[in-house]
Amino acid sequence: MEVTLKMLLIVCPLVFLAGLVDAVAGGGGLIALPAYLVAGLPPHFASATNKCSSVFGTTVSTLRFLKQGRYHRRAAAVSAVTALIGSALGTRLNLFLSEKALHYVLIVLLPIIAVFLLLHRDFGLESKVESLPPEKLTILSGGIGLALGAYDGFFGPGAGTFIILAFTALCGFDLVTASGNAKVVNLCSNIAAFVTFAFAGKILWVLGLPAACCSIAGHYVGSSLALKDRARVIRPMFFVVLALLLARIAWDLAAGI
Repeated sequence: MEVTLKMLLIVCPLVFLAGLVDAVAGGGGLIALPAYLVAGLPPHFASATNKCSSVFGTTVSTLRFLKQGRYHRRAAAVSAVTALIGSALGTRLNLFLSEKALHYVLIVLLPIIAVFLLLHRDFGLESKVESLPPEKLTILSGGIGLALGAYDGFFGPGAGTFIILAFTALCGFDLVTASGNAKVVNLCSNIAAFVTFAFAGKILWVLGLPAACCSIAGHYVGSSLALKDRARVIRPMFFVVLALLLARIAWDLAAGI
């Protein structure tokens, strides 16, 4: 497939924006994947090439969070392993069940999450994870990875955002550490998908590699904002991601997908 200048001009700026959003609050795929589709890529090539760009960007932001120590080793490791298992199960489930039921659940759930964040302005400002026994933290982290890994495999959009929210709400992590944990989980799943797509020959490298450079830049800027300004940047970005996800689901339902 021939890559034109027009395709690069559509994809690269939007992938940069997606990387910035993803590094802060997750959900970058809600911007990046439509960019590839608008540029004219068939769905499978769009998904594959998106993984090519996102895996490099996610690596950069993950390493920056790890370097700053803004993650929890036990929680990140356990949830990364169970997320891989959950993703495999979710992918298989997708072969047998329709996503429409999940659409209806999310279209009710997303406004509730937004209202919760508006009412709880101190959400994720301070870490409370120290009060959790290690065994309970392990079980909760494993459950988060398994459940949201299954969501990622079954449906996908917004998985990173939900992982951050779950780590904060259920385990008591502050938003920055929860985001660092989520980066580790997302990186593992992205690498697995990237390798699969690469061996299947579905990645359009001529477009994917320039987009990867833009994704790296976006993730670098986004991770800098998240690490510097912490919840002041992360909380508002959640509303952007939730609005994008709600719009995506409403569109899918209206289109009869």
